[in-house]
Amino acid sequence: MKFACSQSELNNQLSSVSRVVPTRPSRPVLGNILVKVDADSQSVTLIGFDEVLGIESRFDAQVDESGVVTLPAKLWSDIVSRLPNEDITLETNEGGTTVTITSSSGHYEVRGLSAEDYPALPTVEARDAIALPAEALLDGLKGSLFATSSDETKQVLTGVHLLSERDTLEFAATDGHRLAVVQTLDESGATRSTEVTGMNVTVPAKALRELERMIQAYTSNQPVLVRLDEIQVLFDLGPQKLTTRLLEGQYPNYRQLLPKQFARQITLDRRVLMASLERIAVLASQKNDIIKISLNSASQVVSLSVEAQEVGSGREDLPAQISGDDLDIAFNVRYLLDGLKAFDSNEVQMQCNAATSPAVLTPLGETKITYLVMPVQIRG
Repeated sequence: MKFACSQSELNNQLSSVSRVVPTRPSRPVLGNILVKVDADSQSVTLIGFDEVLGIESRFDAQVDESGVVTLPAKLWSDIVSRLPNEDITLETNEGGTTVTITSSSGHYEVRGLSAEDYPALPTVEARDAIALPAEALLDGLKGSLFATSSDETKQVLTGVHLLSERDTLEFAATDGHRLAVVQTLDESGATRSTEVTGMNVTVPAKALRELERMIQAYTSNQPVLVRLDEIQVLFDLGPQKLTTRLLEGQYPNYRQLLPKQFARQITLDRRVLMASLERIAVLASQKNDIIKISLNSASQVVSLSVEAQEVGSGREDLPAQISGDDLDIAFNVRYLLDGLKAFDSNEVQMQCNAATSPAVLTPLGETKITYLVMPVQIRG
């Protein structure tokens, strides 16, 4: 095996693929990246896999000799990242498992392992593909990923539920305290290579965070192809592919949690609200991150306040459009900020019924995001 490419290209490719390589692999070869070098296509393919999540990335290179090997992900990445930004050459020895990396600064030898023991990425049996605009996928991920649970005992909640109905793709995520639902696409949105049943699957958040990074760097105007079966899902971005095992279990019926009508409705400037919450959060962090929101319908003012005993207190008043009776309601300030940061609108609408029932935040704009937050009981 022998090929040459730019240091920056190889460094970027390694940064992406090595993210899924386990730090404590169950087998030594899984701590490596699989390298496939093809002289016919003049390309190099890198694969990282932790037996659940896999990333495959292909890029052009000047290939003199085909070959395949696995190299230790961290060591290889650390060396390449520190080389000068110029063309570098990689070549295996006669045994085929030691690679010499040559640049103007010198050369390094890295010992790899045979590719024979590297597990193959799972294949998705379904032949049909759903073509989704990259922008629609990105909007859905940005508006939902933050609300997933990190509690592995509730495994199905550690993912995002993807549901496609007619011409709408819906993303839903909840950790039991808040719920984010995003609807993307329209009549011109998703296209299918052939008629397929709609998606109704839960994808691990870890995989979707990697997909989000891949889409952010995606420069093609081609749609992302999604293939899935009962066990796996594959996201195909052309040169890059991500495959992951789906989460098992019934996802909660989240739609029934959304109230049908509200007694109170508040409209605020999103950036002004975020800035106030960030300031009030400094004191709230001393008291379980809890803040109180007071609605004053007569003066059309929303007050944010916190009382942290033995530390201090804070209060800010914000102008707002308020309909409905006055109310005091408390929230975890971090939950509010997470949702507001996922919005991209100038204004945000908050709707609620009582101090003990959930509030719903929505951006006043094009993106259809519904963010439900459970309130916290105010003591005293």
